Amino acid sequence: MKLTILDAYSINPGDLSWAPIEALGTFCTYDRSFPEEIVNRISDCDGFFVSKCLITREVMESCPKLKFIGVTATGYDNVDIKAAKELGIAVCHVPAYSTDAVAQHTFALILELTNRVGSYDSSVQAGQWYKSPDFTFIKEPLTLLDGKSLGIIGYGNIGKRVAHIAEAFGMTVNVYSRNKEAALKSDFVTLHCPLTAENKGFVNSKMIAEMKDGAVLINTARGALINEEDLAAALRSGKLSAAAIDVIDGEPPKEPHPLIGQPNCILTPHIAWMPKETRQKVIDICAANLKSYLDGGRLNRIV
Repeated sequence: MKLTILDAYSINPGDLSWAPIEALGTFCTYDRSFPEEIVNRISDCDGFFVSKCLITREVMESCPKLKFIGVTATGYDNVDIKAAKELGIAVCHVPAYSTDAVAQHTFALILELTNRVGSYDSSVQAGQWYKSPDFTFIKEPLTLLDGKSLGIIGYGNIGKRVAHIAEAFGMTVNVYSRNKEAALKSDFVTLHCPLTAENKGFVNSKMIAEMKDGAVLINTARGALINEEDLAAALRSGKLSAAAIDVIDGEPPKEPHPLIGQPNCILTPHIAWMPKETRQKVIDICAANLKSYLDGGRLNRIV
């Protein structure tokens, strides 16, 4: 079976092995593929793997041997599923692989805002501790999570894992789907819901107005859930005391971006899912999906 992957770099920049997939066929990797390169790279393939490249009906129809598409992620909105079904092409994805990683990153963001580890380390490295007349020094206040409340919007696998961690810190958990008002009035509000046509941009000025004054917003879900101009305005006005964001609407960002440069907004470049162990899990599940397909099974099949 002739196989390729169109955008391999984000899954495996060189620190992992493709051996589980290589065992199933002749396998070629491309770190990145521009739209005009896609058809040429897969036109004679029996199957391919893809993360973010857009796979349209036209792309599929240009590949007469194509029988299998493996999405190296949970979301698959970049693949025309209706066309794949009509063309008899199997499509598989990788569900729930990043639950622990995203929950961990959610709290990495929260703890950076409450404990300011990066900021204090920078001060020490700059020599400020040498000059301190005391055994310690106060640069900016720290916040205790015990006794604080966390509103969780999206209570699937990741939301539940975040809740479990929050409770271990002594936080009160308020689930949006159970009590919208309590969730929005929480000290911290974190997003873990999928992006749909109905909820795109739903975190806007109207919703932010319902939140607790001085609350903190966390987003490790999808950038388009937030109206970024409205969030920036809320940060400037002090309505929200801070935000910590791993995903934005359109990645990589285009300059100028309303959240980049905000002093009370932490931004990481869509890395919550990215631990080495998690990326290895993606490769292993992708190989298992393909093996199942070849054996006549339907592991993680969408169509």
